[in-house]
Amino acid sequence: MKLVIIAVGRLKESFWREAAEEYKKRISPHASCVIEEVTDEPDIGPSHIVKQVEAKRIVTKLKDRDYIVALDVAGRRMSTEAFADHVKGVQAEGYGRYVFIIGGSVGLDDSVLHRADLRLSFSDFTFPHQLMRVILLEQLYRAFRIHTGAPYHK
Repeated sequence: MKLVIIAVGRLKESFWREAAEEYKKRISPHASCVIEEVTDEPDIGPSHIVKQVEAKRIVTKLKDRDYIVALDVAGRRMSTEAFADHVKGVQAEGYGRYVFIIGGSVGLDDSVLHRADLRLSFSDFTFPHQLMRVILLEQLYRAFRIHTGAPYHK
């Protein structure tokens, strides 16, 4: 399985980069994992314009056979176990890539949300998008560990 995380903005702080790299390394026995960053737009002007500009950058990274998950506070919530089952199900369907999209500081444009196969919420809380990348990678790693019967999940 090929996992792709499309993220608006880059990880500026070394501790976020180190955490993301650690989870990518842990995921590697189970799937290839690539992070594709798109430039974030400065938060000047209306947020809907910022989201539209970022959406154009995101869409260039998408392919026809992708299964797309947009991280969205208003999206569907699921338990860790349900997420692990979802990952396994998508893997079994034979999609070219399993793509997760993390928006910038003002979120994702409707054009990206409507293109997604799943809108996923991790919480009602608002997380910095840098931290969200690490949380997503950790949950993907946990999902693979659940399906291999490894003790990490406990």
